[in-house]
Amino acid sequence: MKKWFFFMVILALLLFGSVIGFNLFKQQKVAEYMANMPEPTHPVTAVTVNAEPWTPTMDAIGFVEPNQGITLTTQIAGVVDVINFESGQTVKRGQNLVELDSSVEKANLASTQARLPAAEAKFKRYQGLFTKGSISKEALDEAEANYRSLQADINALEATIARRNLQAPFDGVIGLRNVFMGEYLQPGTDIARLEDTSVMKLRFTVPQTDISKLRLSQALRITVDAYPEKEFIGSISAIEPAVNSQSGLIKVEANIPNNDGQLRSGMFARADIVLPTVENQIVIDQTAINFNLYGESVYVIREEDGEKRAYQQVLKVGERRGHQARIIDGLKPGDQVVTSGQVRLSNGSKVKIVDNDALTPPEQLPQL
Repeated sequence: MKKWFFFMVILALLLFGSVIGFNLFKQQKVAEYMANMPEPTHPVTAVTVNAEPWTPTMDAIGFVEPNQGITLTTQIAGVVDVINFESGQTVKRGQNLVELDSSVEKANLASTQARLPAAEAKFKRYQGLFTKGSISKEALDEAEANYRSLQADINALEATIARRNLQAPFDGVIGLRNVFMGEYLQPGTDIARLEDTSVMKLRFTVPQTDISKLRLSQALRITVDAYPEKEFIGSISAIEPAVNSQSGLIKVEANIPNNDGQLRSGMFARADIVLPTVENQIVIDQTAINFNLYGESVYVIREEDGEKRAYQQVLKVGERRGHQARIIDGLKPGDQVVTSGQVRLSNGSKVKIVDNDALTPPEQLPQL
């Protein structure tokens, strides 16, 4: 029994020893292979940075508004008698749009106008008789009061009839019609929307710390979601004289020509306020910048003993616009920066510069 147990222990030790020995042998061979393995060369694309002008911008957001815009309505109640416009029509200032039934007022006006000539003739006749001493001053005053009263009644009736005719207060485009012939309208009823869209306005706010960067007639580049590929050029037309004491913001208004009629009121817009151009700035593509918890960096290629190696360089990045970024500190003109392939790199990696347009979007995307 004891011999059998001793034999099993010896067998187990031999088995475990062989496994451990094999693993040690394997690790030694792998280490030798890795030590003798040539250093890998990573293909990358690169660009040499140069100093160039940079036009900084200040971002803002707001909503597009018309030059003038109102909701057409009536001042008094009445039945719609005439409608002189169609939905979406361009109208001129003073054009009659809606006329309410005013047959009663017109009849009263005609009656009053019919009595006016007799009252005027009587007043003039009494003036002649009074100069001759044939009538009293009281009779003359009564004739004059009757004549003046009829004139006032005529003016009042004409004003009442005019108030029952809705006219366009300015040139513009009228929206969808919300009333119909024969409909009884109450004061304040929404008839249609009228807007002057020849010039649109954009109102936005900026921090009070940026007031010194703003001036009248300063250019803006404006984009809206409806036309993402198009830029509308506007200019600052007004700056609020007071800063909001609670938010520290100041309101700014800009004019945007709308010759093509593409802009509509209520659109959400993004504005880039164009600031003075700064010369001799380092600008690189944002794809070259690496982002991590410790900051932003790029890989700069340096020549060492006839080989190209990439070294990580920490950056201080300023404004960004589109796919470009302005570098405040960390690069100088002539530096060669890796633009793609940096995912595989570490500090001091050996690299090979290749031509690769994989990051360039195709002219036409494939159809699914």
